[in-house]
Amino acid sequence: MKTEAEIFVCLVPHDHPFRRLNTLLDFSELVRPLRGLYSDEGTTGIDVEKGFRALLVQFWEDCSDRQMEKCLRENVAVKYFCGFGVLEDVPAHTYFTKLRARIGASRLADLFNTVNALLRSKGLFGDVFTFIDASAIVTKTALWDERDQAIASGEEKLNNKNVADHAADKDARWGAKGKNKIWYGYKRHHAVDMRHGLVRNLAVTPANVSDFKTVRNICPIQGMVFMDKLFDCKETRFWLQANNCADATIRKNNAKTKNRDLDRWRSGIRMPFEGTFSKFNHRARYRGQAKVFFQCLAEAVVHNLKKMLAVLPDAVPLPA
Repeated sequence: MKTEAEIFVCLVPHDHPFRRLNTLLDFSELVRPLRGLYSDEGTTGIDVEKGFRALLVQFWEDCSDRQMEKCLRENVAVKYFCGFGVLEDVPAHTYFTKLRARIGASRLADLFNTVNALLRSKGLFGDVFTFIDASAIVTKTALWDERDQAIASGEEKLNNKNVADHAADKDARWGAKGKNKIWYGYKRHHAVDMRHGLVRNLAVTPANVSDFKTVRNICPIQGMVFMDKLFDCKETRFWLQANNCADATIRKNNAKTKNRDLDRWRSGIRMPFEGTFSKFNHRARYRGQAKVFFQCLAEAVVHNLKKMLAVLPDAVPLPA
């Protein structure tokens, strides 16, 4: 009769992404800072490493909490990766909400930086060219009921000044990009390393915050930084200079220093990395800026790990 380990060897291919992640990452060391979230006394619960691995799979496969519970019950590869036995009980969907709350955005940001440090040690970050841009995160597509409540309470209309008094998500705001793209929610601001397209830093703001306002928070400390016309302003140039970065921002059409040939070159250099933003979820999974920041951090960790597996194709465990 085969042991449980032998069963997993038979059912999970040796080149499966989850097997490769186990080879490339030391998860026990990665989650060490999270072990203090749970007491060693009392009833034995689910090990935090299993929980973190499950959260990683949840964002890897874009599962809801209920879908993640079902995935743990039915998917052998997920059971193997998360450390659950073939017949072992798996957590209910409510567990994931509690675990995310315990971890919080601050601790997840530390884990994100830890993963990036590991990827940097493997030579995956170039630290020469960086692409900074923002993308929309939609919280709710229509707020007609909220508008009616605002008007009924004496407001002339629903806008960014009073929407927090009526909407369920108090932190979200309306944002616009051009005349045709208007949304209610947030902005995801990414600094993407242009060697392999890994996310090196990120921030989340309400949708009405101008893109250039976050440069101070996500700007690298060296290299050349590529940005579009929305970032062409004095504040952006100040923070680039303060961080010893070369400015590769595309100039506005009315700028005195506009050089169309240079801007075409800059556009061509950054073009392959503009698709990075299409890889992320453009709908908010949760309410509140802190929780949306958690979502974006988790998605960035998964994105970077997937890139690692793609860039390091030889890192495949040998068949057992």
